[in-house]
Amino acid sequence: MAREILFMGRKLEELKAMSTNEFAELVNARVRRSIKRGFTPMQKKLLEKVKSAAKAKADGREPRPIKTHERDMVILPLFVGLKLAVHNGKEFKQFEVQPEMLGHFLGEFALTRKRIEHGSPGVGASRSSKFVPIK
Repeated sequence: MAREILFMGRKLEELKAMSTNEFAELVNARVRRSIKRGFTPMQKKLLEKVKSAAKAKADGREPRPIKTHERDMVILPLFVGLKLAVHNGKEFKQFEVQPEMLGHFLGEFALTRKRIEHGSPGVGASRSSKFVPIK
């Protein structure tokens, strides 16, 4: 049996039936203010793409991932189950929106900095940094 998904005590179907302003009342203050201020023209364009992709998915077609640069867009219940590709400054990071991501921003899932692993010094390193202790 699949686990029932709840967000602030509400099922996913209830959340999808809500208006954006009703959803805004369930999230924290920062996200709520972002929604209440209204969406930018580019965010509205993204919402239209998401709505058409959600409609295609409901019809049984598998939509292509939606590419976007809108890292400051709030993840709404409409986005759940869709594949998004968010730009991180260099490339598009693709992910599928899960119910646990509701109320977060798209940019939180496309990290802009990668982990650095320092190795041993290479050719052309200074005299002092060429010393590598033997373990």
